[in-house]
Amino acid sequence: MEIEEIIEMDEKHFMNVYSGRYPLYVEKAEGIKLYSKDGKVYRDFLAGIGVNALGYSNQRFKQVLKDQIDKIIHCSNLYYIEPQAELEKRLCQNSCYDRVFFANSGSEANEGALKLARKYFKKKGSNKFETITADKSFHGRTMSTVTATGQDKYKKPFTPLPEGFSTVPFNDLAALKAAVTDRTAAIMLEPVQGEGGIYPAVQEYLEGVRKLCDEKDILLIFDEVQCGMGRTGELFAYQNYGVEADIISLAKALGGGVPIGAFMAKEKVASAFEPGDHGTTFGGNPLATRAAAEVMDIMLEPGFLDSVKEKGAYFRGELDKLVSSNNNLIETRGLGLMLALEVAESLSAKEITSQLFERGFLVNAVKETTLRFLPPLIVEKEDIDLLIKNIEEIIKAE
Repeated sequence: MEIEEIIEMDEKHFMNVYSGRYPLYVEKAEGIKLYSKDGKVYRDFLAGIGVNALGYSNQRFKQVLKDQIDKIIHCSNLYYIEPQAELEKRLCQNSCYDRVFFANSGSEANEGALKLARKYFKKKGSNKFETITADKSFHGRTMSTVTATGQDKYKKPFTPLPEGFSTVPFNDLAALKAAVTDRTAAIMLEPVQGEGGIYPAVQEYLEGVRKLCDEKDILLIFDEVQCGMGRTGELFAYQNYGVEADIISLAKALGGGVPIGAFMAKEKVASAFEPGDHGTTFGGNPLATRAAAEVMDIMLEPGFLDSVKEKGAYFRGELDKLVSSNNNLIETRGLGLMLALEVAESLSAKEITSQLFERGFLVNAVKETTLRFLPPLIVEKEDIDLLIKNIEEIIKAE
């Protein structure tokens, strides 16, 4: 089927929620390269929006999936599932958390985390139910998680919204303290904001938030859907800060391309959930959990995460050089291989993205002036050099 035929079929039948789709039909992929049906090659610096952390066609990963498909794909959570138990063990042993629940996406993971926080206080006989989040945050597209999101563009189409959510400026501890009331149950933050433009939390801020939560009997939730699973050079982003939340959510890279989400909690919080409080049909199925267990095994091999840190520092350094040599570039931000380039208002991040697409590079613009880079964690310095060279050429031509 040709790309024109696919586009025509899609425009006739698909709900129109994606604007500006690129005319690309990926026929196959390997490493960080995508191959279109017309023979063009694209280097992927978005990784399926942070999902394909191991790149494409990892032979070891593919074989594990094939083996699991031959055994069983889906099994109800009415029964015990060996890959699920194995993944539970891996996640808990490599984090500060005691229990985990599996979902199908980041939105579902965050929804579960919010439910758990409310149930925790209800079980204590408290009337706390409100959650404070940060401006520029993104927590999902369910009604609760879109309300929790600190960006009006995602919320306005769906008003009136559920009650119990408020937002304050990110990295502003004074504003957060002022927003706390006797009904505040949770504070939900991304250690590194993704969809909002790649804004890392400040060390002192996260430490102050943890202290505030301890003093006021508030649960701290870290949304690591985008910044977790090796993206920052640590398995979990919170490990860069040494600050532990009570609940954490994961998705995206967790399954290496197979849909899966999860939220974890410490025992005192997790025990608030009782039989019947939460559930899922597909979450934690054998295929998804076997995939995620293999992703973890690969990421935990000696040198893997160190390599992410090294390449992230190199990428950041090359972007910094661009900024220092061009007045139309404002700054770089990020941690590990989760980076952003802020350009002047006289430029268009979307136009730069389009030109990079024509040159065979996939990145995206999260704002009019912000380019976001989330390459597969296996990206090589040579690929980074090629991208930098092309960005520089595009900027100079403006």
